[in-house]
Amino acid sequence: MSVRDTLAGEEPLEIRVRGRSLAVTMRTPGDDFDLAAGFMVSEGVIARTEQLTTMRYCAGAGSDGVNRYNVLDLTLAPDVQPPGDDLARAFLTTSACGLCGKASIDAVRTRSTFEVRGDPLVMTAESLTALPERLREAQAIFTKTGGLHAAALFDGASGELLVLREDVGRHNAVDKVVGWALREGRLPLRGVVLMVSGRASFELVQKAVMAGAPMLCAVSAPSSLAADLADEVGLTLVGFLRGPSFVVYSHGHRVATSTSMSGASGSMRFEAHHD
Repeated sequence: MSVRDTLAGEEPLEIRVRGRSLAVTMRTPGDDFDLAAGFMVSEGVIARTEQLTTMRYCAGAGSDGVNRYNVLDLTLAPDVQPPGDDLARAFLTTSACGLCGKASIDAVRTRSTFEVRGDPLVMTAESLTALPERLREAQAIFTKTGGLHAAALFDGASGELLVLREDVGRHNAVDKVVGWALREGRLPLRGVVLMVSGRASFELVQKAVMAGAPMLCAVSAPSSLAADLADEVGLTLVGFLRGPSFVVYSHGHRVATSTSMSGASGSMRFEAHHD
């Protein structure tokens, strides 16, 4: 017996700046303006809404002549320095295997417009452990396909879901929520938690810092370099956030709880108790 199945969409998106090709990424079509805007924030090209003046689709027809809307051209404000050839090369490296080394950490800290170290955000363990369920409930396309990553922004004070985006690439999902925040005039993301459905890599910590988010939470594990970068820049990194427990890998002062247990490599394991 054969049945129809719903699969997650995947198409290439070429991002151009003033007609010049900058990057090509495989993404789930939808929220492309958010994706392109977030990518520009993540790469340090822009940090304010007014620095990105227009975005428009260009001809992106396939062999059948149908426009797939896979080419997006951006116009920056006149005072914004356009990205150079080195950015395109860096993006290809990031997509393939990520960045590494102390020099990369220093570059991110120097390049970011926003400082997260002094953000006064504090969340209770109970509030944090409620986030994964809210994330999962809002993943409409994942429910149908089972094949997408998700990223979401939550208000740290109320726990309110501000925005959620899904994509075949977890980096794209994060760029989409960052781009939404830029277009809504919400950068920097003071007092906001960035939550991802998978693991926390160096690149995702980098994107959180570039957007000014003081806390990154992941359902799965972080990488060692992600923890190093989070510690360097003052970001609270939470991993294995599932059920009643989670592990804090850096700057645990933003988590208020009476129950804790020391773990390896300076991490702290927490378990929340719900009434």
